[in-house]
Amino acid sequence: MARIAFKMTLHPGFEEEYRKRHDTIWPDLQALLKETGISDYSIFLDETTNSLFGVLKAEDPKALDNLPAQPVMQKWWAYMKDIMASNEDNSPVSIPLKEVFYLP
Repeated sequence: MARIAFKMTLHPGFEEEYRKRHDTIWPDLQALLKETGISDYSIFLDETTNSLFGVLKAEDPKALDNLPAQPVMQKWWAYMKDIMASNEDNSPVSIPLKEVFYLP
C-alpha cells in the first residue's frame, strides 16, 4: 500500500464551504475512490496560508491515473473550481509532496 501526499490551495474565505462540500461528498465519488483502491484519505487545512494538505493510501498508485477520465471526478472538479486553485480542465492545482519522515 502506497502513501501519497499532496498540497492544494483554497481561496481565502472559503474554508467553511470547502468543509461543507466534503462533509456531503457524493456517494458515487466516494464509491469511485474506494473502487480505485484509495483508503485512509484525509485533507488538512493550514489556516495561515490556505494550503490544503492531502494524504491517502492507494493499493496501486498507477490506478489513480485513471481518475481524471471518470465523469464523476470531472463533475466534482467543476463543482470545486470556484473555491480553490484549479487548472484549465478544472482539476485542482495539486503539488505532490516528497516523504521525508514516517513513523509507522
